Parts: sequence; structure tokens; C-alpha cells
Amino acid sequence: MTLANQIVVLDFETTGLSPDNGDRAIEIGAVKLVDGQIVDTFQELINPGKRVNSFIEQYTGISNSMLKHAPSSKEVMAKFAKFIDGFNLVAHNASFDKKFLDAEFKHNKLHYTGQFACSLLLSRRISQDAPNHKLGTLVSYHQLPNNGVFHRALADATMTSYLWLHQLDVLQQQLPQHQITLDIINKISSLPKAQINRYYQTMAC
Repeated sequence: MTLANQIVVLDFETTGLSPDNGDRAIEIGAVKLVDGQIVDTFQELINPGKRVNSFIEQYTGISNSMLKHAPSSKEVMAKFAKFIDGFNLVAHNASFDKKFLDAEFKHNKLHYTGQFACSLLLSRRISQDAPNHKLGTLVSYHQLPNNGVFHRALADATMTSYLWLHQLDVLQQQLPQHQITLDIINKISSLPKAQINRYYQTMAC
């Protein structure tokens, strides 16, 4: 049984939208949760081996001069592989971050065994009244802690970790007889919205 409060929450900043188009990671941030408590963090800039365009510089605040002397993907991903060893993974819009993690690990002949869960997909099921499911919107809507910094990897990973813990509390209230596992999370995330209440009722029986 894999408890959902033992997890690594991660976030990438990148040169673009897809590694399939040659885009690379320029920053990774992660927060390690054990028993629902933050026990460790990880943050590194990554030299992508090419210049970053002005839009990405402005969007992230990460400049080419900052990246010039940053460590290589090989060095950072080797450290990150150790950081996530034995843990499952969470990201907001996880399909994006999983693509980049898979690509960077493939570049460096690394692998990981953890499963991914997505706080965005979960939010669409259990916070259906939210105005939208962007991370910044949800942080404000649920009145979660934040330092006002967005689009930097560790700041976004930290906010996602607070969102994730809030989501686990919501689910625990709905399913008081159950420990909230990653299997439960991924089941709920895959259900049509209209079936969520029926799932709660079924689990309560």
C-alpha cells in the first residue's frame, strides 16, 4: 500500500513546451513529504546547452547569464535520481513534468520507479467549484501559503505540496474509514466528474 502523503512533489522550468521539439529543462525544484510533512527540498538550475529565448527569460526570471555557469543536466539529474529514489511523484499538470523528467533521464541513461499523480487532474474532480485549476488560482482559492513567487521551480513545487496536502485532507474527510493511497488518488483522477460522489458512497459501504 502506497500512502499518498509519502511523496516527492516536483516542478520543471523549461526552454519550451515539449522535449519532442528539442526543449530542455532549465530548473528543477522538488519537495519531499513524509507523513504529510516537508522533510527535504531540492532545487537546481540546469544549463540546457543552448540560449533561452526572451519570453522564457521574462516568464521565469531565469536569464541566460544565470544558466551560463549552471551545472549540466547530467550532474543535476544524477543528484535528483538519488533524491526521488523510493518515492512516488506528484506534479501540477503532471503530464508536462513527466515528459521532461523522462527526457532528461533518458539523455543521461537514468531511470526511476515511482508512479506519477497529478494535482491538477485531482483538483478538477474534488474542487469543481474552483474558478479554474491553474496553480496560482487554486493557491488563492484555497488560501494556501505562498511567498508570491510563481514560475520558479521550487516555489511552484512548494505551493503544489501545500495544495496536495489540502487535497488529501479533503479526501480524508470524504473517506474517513480509509487511508488515502496513490491508487485511490489515481482512481478518482480518472473518473468522470459526475461519478465522484458515487465513488465516495461506494467506498463508504
